[in-house]
Amino acid sequence: MRTVGVEEELLLVDPDSGEPKAVSAAVLARAAQDDPGQDVFQKELFGQMLEFATHPQGDMAELGAEIVRCRKEAARLAGEIGCAVAALATCPLPVPLSLSAHERYAWMAEQFGIAIQDQFVCGCHVHVSVESDEEGVAVLDRIGPWLPVLRALSANSPFWQGQDTGYVSFRSRLWARCPSAGPTELFGSAERYHRRVTDMVASGVILDKGMVYLDARLSTKYPTVEIRVADVCLRAETTVLIATLARALVETAARDWRAGRPPFDHSVSLLRLAAWHAARFGLDQDLLDPATMRPRPAAQVLRSLLEHTGEAVALSGDAAVVEETVAELLRRGNGAREQRLLLERTGSLRDVITECVRRTQD
Repeated sequence: MRTVGVEEELLLVDPDSGEPKAVSAAVLARAAQDDPGQDVFQKELFGQMLEFATHPQGDMAELGAEIVRCRKEAARLAGEIGCAVAALATCPLPVPLSLSAHERYAWMAEQFGIAIQDQFVCGCHVHVSVESDEEGVAVLDRIGPWLPVLRALSANSPFWQGQDTGYVSFRSRLWARCPSAGPTELFGSAERYHRRVTDMVASGVILDKGMVYLDARLSTKYPTVEIRVADVCLRAETTVLIATLARALVETAARDWRAGRPPFDHSVSLLRLAAWHAARFGLDQDLLDPATMRPRPAAQVLRSLLEHTGEAVALSGDAAVVEETVAELLRRGNGAREQRLLLERTGSLRDVITECVRRTQD
C-alpha cells in the first residue's frame, strides 16, 4: 500500500478579533521547548502562518487521526501565547504582512516584488509514495486533468482583503501568479522531467528546485509525487478525503502506465482553463470533464473521478468512507460555501474567522 503524508498551512489569529498575528516564531519556540527534536511544525513565508507535516501513513484512519492531533497541538501551542489557529486558505481581513526571517524569503521578496504579498495563502500538499522517478513522472503525466476536481473539493478561500472575490478558491488564483506555478505539458520520461526542472532553475527566475511550484511534481526531499493544488481544508475529514483520492489517482495512474494505457494529451491552455473554472465555481456549477475538457455538472465529474479511482480506493479499504464523505461534502458544501453561509448569518468577516477557528479543530 502506498504511503501518504500531508502538509497543512494554518493561519495564526487572535481568538477574539480574528486578526492574524505574526507570532509563528514564538509558537515554534514553544514547540521546541516541549520537544527539542520536533520536526512536525515549521515556519512559513509569513509570520502569521504555521505549517505542520504528518508522518507517512498507509492507513487513512491513522492519517486522519494524526491530522487532528497536529491541528489540536498547533492550537495548544498557539493558545499558550494568546493565539489561535484557523484552517483558512486566505485571510478574509486586510492585514499588514510580516515576512519571516530567512535568506530564502528575503530573496523571494527582492525577486518578486509586491507580488510576494499574494503568497499569504495556506495550502494543503499531499505526498504519495512512488517506486521510482520513472513511475513518478508517468503518474504526473496522467493525473493532471483530474487535479481541478481536487481543487473544487478542497476550495476554502472565497474572501480576500475584506471582500468576496467571487471565487471559491481565490488562493489558487493568487498562487498562479508565481512564474513556475500551474499545470504542465506531458513529460514522457524522468530524464525529460529533470531536464525541464534544471532548465527552469538555470533561467535564474527561481532560486532552486524547491521553487518549481507545479500543480504536481516529484518531491525534492522524499520518494513521492507531491500534489499541491488543494486549499487547506476547513475540516480535517475533507483533508483525509483529498489525501485518499490523491493516493488513488497515483495508484490508478501507475497501473495505467504499466498496462501501456496512454495519458490524455490536453494542452496546457486547456488545463489552465480547467484549473480556473474549478477555482471560480467549485462544486456549485459545472467542472470541465477531464476526458473531454467540456463542461459537465460538478456532481457528474466527481462521480467520474470516483469511478476512475474506484478499484484503487476499494483495494485500500476506503470505499465506504469516501462515498460517505463525498455525500456529506455535496450536502454541506466545501469550506468556501461554509464561509459564505457564516457571513450571511453573522454579517461579520471577523465572526467568520472565529467560528472557523472552532471548526478547524472539530
